[in-house]
Amino acid sequence: MADKDPMKGAARVLDLMEAFGGRCIPMSLTEIAQEIAVPISSCHSLVKTLHQRGYIYRLDSPKRFYPTRRLTELAERIARGDQPLRRIVAVAEELSAATGETAIIGKLQDDSALYLDVVDGTHTIRYAASPGDQRPAHTSAIGKAVLSLLGRKEFEAALDRMTLVAVTPSTITDRPSLEADIAEGRERGYFLSRGETVEDVMGIAVAVKFGGEAYAIGIAGPLLRLDAMRETYVQSLDDLRDKLAEINATM
Repeated sequence: MADKDPMKGAARVLDLMEAFGGRCIPMSLTEIAQEIAVPISSCHSLVKTLHQRGYIYRLDSPKRFYPTRRLTELAERIARGDQPLRRIVAVAEELSAATGETAIIGKLQDDSALYLDVVDGTHTIRYAASPGDQRPAHTSAIGKAVLSLLGRKEFEAALDRMTLVAVTPSTITDRPSLEADIAEGRERGYFLSRGETVEDVMGIAVAVKFGGEAYAIGIAGPLLRLDAMRETYVQSLDDLRDKLAEINATM
């Protein structure tokens, strides 16, 4: 590829694939360049490389490009290799089916909660998210849950790295209040985000140690519905945590 900056080159590959994922139609070289905001010459080099590697193919009438299934098959092989996550996802699917809410599995990555997998809810009005989405750890029930599993020194270091930016009017932006909120979550056994990442959206999450790794599993949806169903949903999360503990004991 012509671009000598490997980080920029990698970002452009991802931008290109996300552009196809957003439009879901074949595109010409000019359209791709416009979508990912790069010069046509750079776009040509990028497309040429991916075409040679079998990740996109060319349609000739008119000349357009579209991804092959190579990337999909590669991603599926990679996903099959994450056995602990696959087991957690199977239990999260039961959680989503029982509650009708969107279920989320996450881990802490630096100062963000990274969504490893998402099981869509069945309610007409539901929280929408995708694997790979990131949320500030201090605003997210998932983030707070995983933070709670850190040892004291790790916990202090994690908070030292964070900038407690206000994402919504409900975001906790001072450290003592965040520490108190996480301590309260530890005490009751689950963690909350009440409109702290997205206004009028509530998250409920529990912390889980599985396969030696720290995860959080939660549900998210409209604040009023989750508030009304909190007791029932917390019981479902407790049942999920117990089931994962049983699975973990046999691994």
